[in-house]
Amino acid sequence: MRSNQIKKGIERTPHRALLYSTGLTEKALNKPFVGIGSSFSDIVPGHILMRGMERFIERGVEAGGGCPFIFGIPSICDGICMGHPGMRYSLPSREIIADSIEAVAQAHCFDGLILLTNCDKITPGTLMAAARINLPTIIVTAGPMTSGRFKEKRLSYVRDAFEVIGRFKKGEISEAELRVLEKEVCPGAGSCQGMYTANTMACLTEVMGMSLPGSGCALAVSAKRKRIAYDSGQRIVKLIEGKVLPRDIMNRGAFEDAIRVDMALGGSTNTILHLLAIANEAEVELSLELFDEIGRETPHLVNLRPGGDYFMEDLEWAGGIPGLLNTLKDILVDRPTVSGKSIKEIASEGEVLDREVIRSLDDPYDREGGIAILTGNLAPEGAVVKQSAVKEKVKKFKGRAKVFDNEEDAVKAIYAGKIRDHNVIVIRYEGPKGGPGMREMLSPTAAVVGMGLSDSVALITDGRFSGGTRGPCAGHVCPEAAQGGPIALLIDDDEILIDIPRRKLEVRLSKEELAKRRKSWRKPSPKFKKGCLARYMLLVSSAKEGAVLKANLNEDN
Repeated sequence: MRSNQIKKGIERTPHRALLYSTGLTEKALNKPFVGIGSSFSDIVPGHILMRGMERFIERGVEAGGGCPFIFGIPSICDGICMGHPGMRYSLPSREIIADSIEAVAQAHCFDGLILLTNCDKITPGTLMAAARINLPTIIVTAGPMTSGRFKEKRLSYVRDAFEVIGRFKKGEISEAELRVLEKEVCPGAGSCQGMYTANTMACLTEVMGMSLPGSGCALAVSAKRKRIAYDSGQRIVKLIEGKVLPRDIMNRGAFEDAIRVDMALGGSTNTILHLLAIANEAEVELSLELFDEIGRETPHLVNLRPGGDYFMEDLEWAGGIPGLLNTLKDILVDRPTVSGKSIKEIASEGEVLDREVIRSLDDPYDREGGIAILTGNLAPEGAVVKQSAVKEKVKKFKGRAKVFDNEEDAVKAIYAGKIRDHNVIVIRYEGPKGGPGMREMLSPTAAVVGMGLSDSVALITDGRFSGGTRGPCAGHVCPEAAQGGPIALLIDDDEILIDIPRRKLEVRLSKEELAKRRKSWRKPSPKFKKGCLARYMLLVSSAKEGAVLKANLNEDN
């Protein structure tokens, strides 16, 4: 066992002394050491029930013949840090999470890992760590929140908490109703109720085979979630004994299937960043072009909020990810999973219980998948749009630019009524380096919807979007403004074209005019000169590469 490095031999007497001080028995030293990385937090709603899940994982590990050790993983709630400077820390925390897991697992010579996670950057961070250190690993997600209720209406976080601010400012709802909504929209523990980033990543983790079947959609408050935790604890010991490693599971086929299911789900655009980053750690080559290629041939079969009106609980009751895999089984790549079953075995056992929630291949919501990749003279290296959340009539949009150099100024302008029909809001210097941290633009996009402008106004940014964003919004514009990308050269009233069917994002300017403007552009001064954001800004790559950190070791940064 790998853990023998810290527990066997005369030379390890001082190590055993410390292990005995934790209460271990001699018998426990002969068992595989299983690290349980838990992102429990009292402030992140998706994580507040993890103390109980830790107990069930521990029971499972003990029952399987292993020795469990719980350690902590950092966690940030994207909703709480949205719309203010705290959002700069969200995407960088993904790298911190992967690094912290690597450090603890390698320093203590664990034989295997169970990583307990749930929300936006925590789940991809755990997968990056698993791929990087390549120890037997199972990911356990903590599950989605149930819908809220108000006057017999089901509520979801983004639509009924962020977007209602604009409705309030327009006078459509009272302050009293606003106060009721803020208490009722999130009724308890779990990741937010729609196909936002946290839930999309939980579903894709199941698809890739890194969590047990049913893990993606089982509700946070359900007993099923506890059983999955217990079964994962037992199963990890089998993976250790069989030397089944994450890179055996997360192969090229696993990523292709994850992209395919992402398209069928209409998932968050953030998954592109995360799948690219995880693939980088797993040494699997992915490209933006592959996402668009798979998206063009994969129909959109599940339409949850924000684009649709269904919730995660509806997907769970309709058959969950196994049901969706059953629908797609003929086009999946057969491969292993941590459960011991192949993905096609799991798909064959899946069942669809509601064909309105999980559509068939011959009755899709759309013939193309939920995400599209745009290119053009405004995004030479690509941009991303969640086309499943864009109405057909605005999938081709032409308008005049209103340019802002940060998110806050854009939000103020939207609420002040300074944005008009046929404007394209441009928010720049919010990319991985320019932000730094590539903030999510949920506050401005929700403001647009809440102010009733979603069918007449578009938004583009070198930042990111929440999985809850809807409307003609293109993010991840590359190269970013801080790197001198064309988005840095825009001025108010430039004419911009967003053409999703043709995959175009263009500004109606000649090459000569762009070259003229480039001569007067100056690289901005760093916003941070110390701390983790300063280091992040120096090392982070572009969004087209997943915004991963690259050490400058005889290679391009």
